[in-house]
Amino acid sequence: MLKSRTRWVVKPTDLQKAQELAEAMNIAPTTAALLVNRGIDTVENARYFLFEQTLSFHDPFLLKGMDVLVERVKRAIEDGEPILIFGDYDADGVSSTTVMMRVLLDMGANVDYYIPNRFTEGYGPNEAAFRKAAEKGIKLIITVDTGISALHEAKIARDLGLDLIITDHHEPGPALPEALAIIHPKLEDSVYPFRELAGVGVAFKVAHALYGFVPEDLLEIAAIGTIADLVSLTGENRLIAKHGISQLKRTNNHGLRALLSLSKTEPSAISEETIGFMIGPRINAAGRLGSADPAVQLLLTDSREEAIMLAEEIDLLNKERQSLVAAISEEAIKEVEMNFPVKDNHVLVIGREGWNPGVIGIVASRLVEKFYRPTIVLSFDKEKGIAKGSARSIAGFDLFKNLSTCRDLLPHFGGHPMAAGMTLGLEDVGQLRERLNVLAAEQLSEKDLIPVTQVDLEVRLEEISLESIKEMGQLAPYGVDNPKPKVMIKDAQIASMRRIGSNNSHIKMTLANGGASLDGVGFGLGGLYEQISPISSVSAIGELSINEWNNIRKPQIFLQDVAVHSWQMFDLRGLRRHEKLVEMIPGQSTKWVVFGDGGEEKFSAFIAGPLSKISTAEEAAYMDVDDQNIVLLDMPPSRQILEKLFSGKSPSRIYVHFYKENSDFFSTMPTREHFKWFYAFLAKKGVFDLKTYGEDLAKYRGWTKESVDFMSQVFFDLDFVKINNGLISLEKSVPKRDLSESKTYQRKQATFALENDLLYSTFEQLKSWFDQVIQGSVQNEEAITEWI
Repeated sequence: MLKSRTRWVVKPTDLQKAQELAEAMNIAPTTAALLVNRGIDTVENARYFLFEQTLSFHDPFLLKGMDVLVERVKRAIEDGEPILIFGDYDADGVSSTTVMMRVLLDMGANVDYYIPNRFTEGYGPNEAAFRKAAEKGIKLIITVDTGISALHEAKIARDLGLDLIITDHHEPGPALPEALAIIHPKLEDSVYPFRELAGVGVAFKVAHALYGFVPEDLLEIAAIGTIADLVSLTGENRLIAKHGISQLKRTNNHGLRALLSLSKTEPSAISEETIGFMIGPRINAAGRLGSADPAVQLLLTDSREEAIMLAEEIDLLNKERQSLVAAISEEAIKEVEMNFPVKDNHVLVIGREGWNPGVIGIVASRLVEKFYRPTIVLSFDKEKGIAKGSARSIAGFDLFKNLSTCRDLLPHFGGHPMAAGMTLGLEDVGQLRERLNVLAAEQLSEKDLIPVTQVDLEVRLEEISLESIKEMGQLAPYGVDNPKPKVMIKDAQIASMRRIGSNNSHIKMTLANGGASLDGVGFGLGGLYEQISPISSVSAIGELSINEWNNIRKPQIFLQDVAVHSWQMFDLRGLRRHEKLVEMIPGQSTKWVVFGDGGEEKFSAFIAGPLSKISTAEEAAYMDVDDQNIVLLDMPPSRQILEKLFSGKSPSRIYVHFYKENSDFFSTMPTREHFKWFYAFLAKKGVFDLKTYGEDLAKYRGWTKESVDFMSQVFFDLDFVKINNGLISLEKSVPKRDLSESKTYQRKQATFALENDLLYSTFEQLKSWFDQVIQGSVQNEEAITEWI
């Protein structure tokens, strides 16, 4: 058995709907099933989702307050009033600022932007920045990707005579800022058809309204913030992402071209992953470590030379960010393990002085991946007495909702169900931890704290082809609510399996069923090689792709998890170096079993932990082996003991070593002719000195000395001879008896048969016998003897 690393939740498929969709659209059953599982279960919706080519955005004026914004902006442009765009320092905020700057500059506005410094000002609008803007003569401030929680700052703006327009997408609180207009798709009274826009999506709708048409040239920028901010890639967000990626492939933006050149990305290879793993993190890096201004300048510049310089600067910042994240993550993991173990904490709230507040959100994500607990990571500022934090959650625990119950501890706070940012007093950190853990204990079961992998559907190997994978790719771009499809292949055979990579950290295996096969690669899964028996049936989950090598294209699966649902046998009978066992066998849930008298002394020297000694069938029957890895270190005295050890039980794995110092299997087993000759020899000699001449007799006959001693002992058992101090002679007038009546002969035969059955049987034969024993259907003698 091999347990999966996560809980696989396979979505049920309405097979009838999938079949109808496949036939109506002439698409593969797998593609149809994926669409149905994602709620796209009509021909009309499926055709639009897969093949829609024209832009079809909602009317921006359906957003409440949009008419007020357009009127006020156009009046400011006509009157030459200076406008300030107030943005945020992440990729969504930077791209939102860029979109708004581009449209207003294009319309002839007197406009500038301001993004607060994460370290000196913190998140969102602040009073000092607003006062400084008023001093400069600013009359209109438009926020992008921020401001929905700025109640105090809105009042300051009003007192300063500033018109404040807020555009945002973060969760609105119970009270809204007093602003001239709030453009937000999630307002309680909003009638806008799509609620999941990113901050840049809202900015894009503002541009749409100001222009009076869809600004297609801004889609590539809008796609960056939409994908990087992990909003739902459905509805308008899918349109933005899909067409933005298409535009990015032929971009003329100097900054984007410089970033793509740095990463040596071919235009044809650009996808949502290019934004998610290459562009987004670099744009984020600027605001995480200092000012976000270079990122905005990069996207706005008309100079190729400046773009190259800014891209290189941002790339260096990203490398520094990666180093910081690695160092803080290591410290954070130790903090959890030493002071806040997961067995006692449903929510992790940790912090330390000196942790860079610009990267703690990434660290929180790393901790969620490792410990699967809602996590808040805080940076302590003891001089100011505050803690700044970022939070990430798991399914079933709404961060925004739960943190909202702690508003009395959180003077600055905002976010989503799965992510949030906050500031609080150092003295309140412990109370926040206690409250959240009480809430989590009420809302999360033990099952909820086991990582979950959502699997789209189960596929058969014969359903996987180049054509079906290519067609499946039409579901891209992938992201939240439209993830890259994960499929499950159930109970496949392993045609081949090996470790790969410079340090053998990856695994490559070929899965097979019937005449179909599929190559699989599991990055970072090299350790599974020792945990999967070659004849096991495996189930695997992963992402299908097309591998192209030397102009040969083949389907493959990127393995993400593998499980074996039945018990496994591992054959270590030929292993000469016993100390290697410890390296090959997991330490947890493992019992090391010895049978012989010398086994404990021999194996205890290099096996950590206790050895289980089994001497009788009763001891074997009593031992609990369910869900355990059982290592059979030496040869048992009989098959019956093994039967008692495993009959009707449920071991996870059985490792057979069956060490025997001197095997009887390859020694000569005397035939009846040998016994006949030896008896005649003794009759002729009368008395024979075994001690002195036994070795010579063996050499003369081509036997071993052990064979001579064995036959002598058999004759002695049957009362055919008497042996006195090494001298052997025949008894007279002894009745005939069969050799099999000798206890010595019986033991030799039994040992010979036992070694043949256990030590020298094939892997498949031994596995088959154990299968029968575990299933409780073995008849003690018949099962193994049928092999011979």
